[in-house]
Amino acid sequence: MTRLQWALEETPGVQSTVSLFDWMKQIIVGSYGGNLKWATVTRNRYVSNAAHKSIPQSFYNNDCSMLPVIAYLTDHKAQTLENVVQTVEKFRAANPSQDVEILLAAGNSGIEAATNAAVHKAWLPMLALVYGIVAILLVLEFRSIKAALCMLVPLMITSVLCEAVMVKLGLGVKVATLPVIALGVGIGVDYGIYLYNRMETFLDQGLPLRQAYFETMKTTGLAVAFTGITLAAGVLTWIFSEIKFQADMGVLLTFMFIWNMVGAVTLIPAMAALLQGQGIESR
Repeated sequence: MTRLQWALEETPGVQSTVSLFDWMKQIIVGSYGGNLKWATVTRNRYVSNAAHKSIPQSFYNNDCSMLPVIAYLTDHKAQTLENVVQTVEKFRAANPSQDVEILLAAGNSGIEAATNAAVHKAWLPMLALVYGIVAILLVLEFRSIKAALCMLVPLMITSVLCEAVMVKLGLGVKVATLPVIALGVGIGVDYGIYLYNRMETFLDQGLPLRQAYFETMKTTGLAVAFTGITLAAGVLTWIFSEIKFQADMGVLLTFMFIWNMVGAVTLIPAMAALLQGQGIESR
């Protein structure tokens, strides 16, 4: 346990550690006039038993089969928790024992680390499912794979930029941030459907792409821009919250609402122009 504590204390993000043996050393030293030569785990069972009576119950169970090592962290960010988990796993792999089992996930940080691991595992499958379902529905609605691409490409760029903003803010992929990434896909596809559906109507009337886009922007484009700005303004006020997470979410959501609007207005006609002449003008 002492070697594990040493390994943890050398891990970035760990301020200090404490276990039953730290308490025992302090109590024994205090019982012998503060002489630091006694700052060790004694082999004398009478001294150990006397010290053991003053140790808080939270550092052992009744039969002493479970002894926690508590690590005090600088923060509970995803990277800090991941560093601690990796240190413990490396120590466990380097020190195999049939008599001792080292377990993770105790306390708030342990639960958060386990949750983050589960969320990270579900991250890519969730995005694949979201994009897969959206793509299928777009193809069924517009009867065109190219039309679906026009609306999916801005969403994919939104997801990438959203993760870049999360890195800049120091946010990891957590239970709270994972739905926000999916939310960006849901909001963005709404804008895309509104714009493309209207633009497709003008294309079916025989208008060239440039004029169809111009007519779309005079009607649906203004509504999409107003909706995006209104949504962004609503969550922008979160930035001034004293709760750090709420302030971070305010920045993230504001960026997503604005970018979804800008991406739909600019990238959908750009994708349509890129695919023009390949069946994009009509169904």
